[in-house]
Amino acid sequence: MSIFGSPSQKEDSKTSGEESTEQQSSSTLSKPVSSLKPQSPASRSTSQSPSTGNGKTLIREDMSIRGELHGGQSIDVLGYVEGTVSAGSIQIHESGQLYGTLVSDNATISGTVQGDIRVKHLINILSTGAVTGDIEYGQLALESGGELSAELRNVPPTLSGDHEVNVAFGGSVTITAEDINALDPDNDASELTFEVSNIRNGFVSKSNAPDVSVTNFTQAEIEANQVLFVHDGKSRSGTQFDVFVRDASGATSGDPQTVAVVVE
Repeated sequence: MSIFGSPSQKEDSKTSGEESTEQQSSSTLSKPVSSLKPQSPASRSTSQSPSTGNGKTLIREDMSIRGELHGGQSIDVLGYVEGTVSAGSIQIHESGQLYGTLVSDNATISGTVQGDIRVKHLINILSTGAVTGDIEYGQLALESGGELSAELRNVPPTLSGDHEVNVAFGGSVTITAEDINALDPDNDASELTFEVSNIRNGFVSKSNAPDVSVTNFTQAEIEANQVLFVHDGKSRSGTQFDVFVRDASGATSGDPQTVAVVVE
C-alpha cells in the first residue's frame, strides 16, 4: 500500500506505510536535530572522490564522505554521507546513508536519512526507506514498510577502512584512518572508542608510550596518528588483531572485525 498526498499540517511523531494520514501542502515534521554534530571545515574529509558527469553525481557503496556535496541535476547515494547534500533530485539507495541535511526539489529514499530534510516538491519513501528528523516537503509518497518519524535515534558506529596494516619485521607502524576508521554522525571522534582483541605476533600501543600494550584507543587518537602496531619480531605468518568500536551511548559496530598485518 502507498500513501500519496500533499500535506499541510504537522505529522504525528511517526508515520509508517501501514497507516493512512490526511495530508495537504507544505507540511513539516519537526524535531530538534541537536544530536547531529556538524562538521567544521577543518574536520571534513572524503575517503574517495564521487563520480560526476552530465550533471549527475554518484556516491558509490564503498565510499564515505564528510562535508558538503552540491550536485547539479541529481545525486545518487549508495554509500555513507555525513553533512549537507543538495541537488535538483536526490536518490538515497537501499545501501545509502545520509546523516545531516538534505535539500532538493524531489527525493526518493530507499535507504536511511536522518537530520534536516527540505524537499520542495515530492519526497518518495520506498518500502526499505527510513526518514527521521526535521522534515519539510510539498508532497509525500510513502510505501508500505517505509518509515517517516520525528523521533531521532542513536546511530550505532560503523567501521570502515581497508583493514590492513604493513609493518617491518620487528618494527612498528602508525595505524591510520585509511586502515581503520569509525563513522558515527552523533558522536565526536573522542567519544568513539576502539576495543582490540585477538592480537597475534605483536601488540597495539600509543606513540607517547610505544612499549606499553593497550587494548583500547579513540578515533581522535587515530586521526592524530597516535596509535601504533608493534611487531614482536618472532613470526610473520598470521599477524593480525580484531577490533570493534563503541560510541558514548554504548552502541557498537557489531562483531569484531579482523585487521590483517602484513609483515615485510
